[in-house]
Amino acid sequence: MSVSTEVGSRRPLGEEAPRRGNSALITFYLALGGLSFAVLQSLVAPALSTIGKDLGASTGDVSWILTAYLLSASVLTPIFARLGDMLGKRRILIVVLSILLIGTLLAALAPNLGVLVAARALQGAAGAVMPLSIGIVRDELPGEKVSVTIGLLSAIFGIGAGVGILAAGPIVENLDWHWLFWLPLALIVIALLGTIFGMPESPIRTPGRLDLVGTAVLTVSLVSLLLAISEGQNWGWGSLKTLGLLTLGAAALVGFVLVELRVKEPLIDVRLFKIRGVWTAHIVALVFGFAMFGTFVLVPTLLQLPAAVGYGFGKSVSEAGLFLLPTVLMMVVLGPVAGLMIRKSGPKTPMLIGALFVTAAFILPAVAHGQLWQIVLSGLLTGAGIGLALAATSNAIIESVPATQTGEAISANTIARTIGSSIGTAVIASLISSNSTAQGLPMDDAFTIGFWTCAAVGALAIIGAVLAPARRRSSAGDTRP
Repeated sequence: MSVSTEVGSRRPLGEEAPRRGNSALITFYLALGGLSFAVLQSLVAPALSTIGKDLGASTGDVSWILTAYLLSASVLTPIFARLGDMLGKRRILIVVLSILLIGTLLAALAPNLGVLVAARALQGAAGAVMPLSIGIVRDELPGEKVSVTIGLLSAIFGIGAGVGILAAGPIVENLDWHWLFWLPLALIVIALLGTIFGMPESPIRTPGRLDLVGTAVLTVSLVSLLLAISEGQNWGWGSLKTLGLLTLGAAALVGFVLVELRVKEPLIDVRLFKIRGVWTAHIVALVFGFAMFGTFVLVPTLLQLPAAVGYGFGKSVSEAGLFLLPTVLMMVVLGPVAGLMIRKSGPKTPMLIGALFVTAAFILPAVAHGQLWQIVLSGLLTGAGIGLALAATSNAIIESVPATQTGEAISANTIARTIGSSIGTAVIASLISSNSTAQGLPMDDAFTIGFWTCAAVGALAIIGAVLAPARRRSSAGDTRP
């Protein structure tokens, strides 16, 4: 195929993609890559204290294992997504998975905290797996399979995060924390080999140059904001360091928008944010990132509290993780179901139902969380809501932007979800900390307030879903507001 027919080409969602590869295998390899990244995002969280003790690191220092990952993912996701649009999505996916492989191997062999933090920064580069994968699906799969497959891949990120929380306890208790990285390594190897040998190169590209100025400004903004959010509890939310970084991050974000409006080849075309299907999807993704990691903090903490306090359940780390299994299973089921709903009526319906489910999932334990069935039912609703809504946000975006801008648009959605996850983790951890006894034991009010906070944030997702376009676009190139 000549360059002139490849570059800038668009394919309406209802048309057949060129059948140049096995759709099932392509989906399988992309799912493994996404699962590896998502598992690694959450897998270390329950094991931070164990890792800290083994490496002789303080609580503040060991938190960089999470912070480095989030910062790297936020900064590198739009860069690699843009390079994928420019140079070929499969080619850049191979680069990203190779970096993830190196980072994971380094983490598995890490002799000290410094090496482990550097390895986690390398792993964060795989945040671009999501936008690259969705771009490949849009370019390579038949039109009737696109929405369902994107629903599955979107759900994989929630599933992987849940699996990470669930598996961390048994791995650390029965093996060693290094196995937190050895086990995902096998998935990464399969995904990388499948991408190299079993996947054709996507023909749709947007030639140009990487926006270096915009990249630098966005890096300053995201690093400042996420660093303040991640470390605000340790530094103090009113401290000069925290407030200074928040101010710098906000100012740099404004500067990034101004830069992107002026350059010919922006890193992220901020004009896309004017499209209703895009900005409503970003709001929903931000909220669901908050809600997902809010529940990953609240539920295990509540379950592991001693039953003697009157509101805890006395579960071990492994047992508490098992209570997230219903959430994960519902994501597995409802992600593809959302794709089927989208094919019939567009993304608005599953997005709205998902937002309602998640809001109800937090209202229930906010009212009463003294019985295990209440926790299980809340988990089922959470998983159903996440499975429906995250699939819908990705589909809403690809139905609203040209095929040549899929990577940058989805990368912005991924960043929104990552920021939401960081805010959710920080806010809920802060609420628990500020509503604890002198001995550091969380009080019952900490969970009530935490669940109500997540429910209130969930209501924002309902508003975003209500404001989303009522009908799916007739063409991927239709970008009318």
